[in-house]
Amino acid sequence: MIEIRQEESKDRDAVHHLNVIAFDNGPEAVLVDKLRASCKEYLSFVAVENGSVIGHILFTPATLDECSAVGMGLAPMSVLPSQRRKGIGSRLVRYGLEFLRNAGCPFVIVLGHPEYYPRFGFELASKYQLRSQWEGVPDDAFMIVVFDSGVLPKTGGIARYKDEFDDAM
Repeated sequence: MIEIRQEESKDRDAVHHLNVIAFDNGPEAVLVDKLRASCKEYLSFVAVENGSVIGHILFTPATLDECSAVGMGLAPMSVLPSQRRKGIGSRLVRYGLEFLRNAGCPFVIVLGHPEYYPRFGFELASKYQLRSQWEGVPDDAFMIVVFDSGVLPKTGGIARYKDEFDDAM
């Protein structure tokens, strides 16, 4: 039985280890640690099976130029390689988005696989004339799910993750 729940302090080492394995020693594990230390508004959820963390998803504040509302950026999301293709990542994304919708979050941005994220309601950010803060990001990989379209700037602009992401890009 897999449980999806908010991360607890006792999960931190397991989440770090999971991200090291899932991203093949990429910068994601260190990024998550940095974001926890610098950002009090993060939301972190884990998938747990038999007491072990097998999946993780992180949301941190994201902004849009010319917009006072603060949404969230989804990144990273990881699942143990041995547990992939079992719907765990999908459950984490759905759980996180539902939590954020219920909390009144106006939007969530993601830089991810264009074949994966639309199933959760993500659309091309360019539909709203929004683009990533980073040069060279393909249009089909930068997406947004909008819970409150009234807060989006009418003229579009740049969507920004926390500064800590710059080192990981």
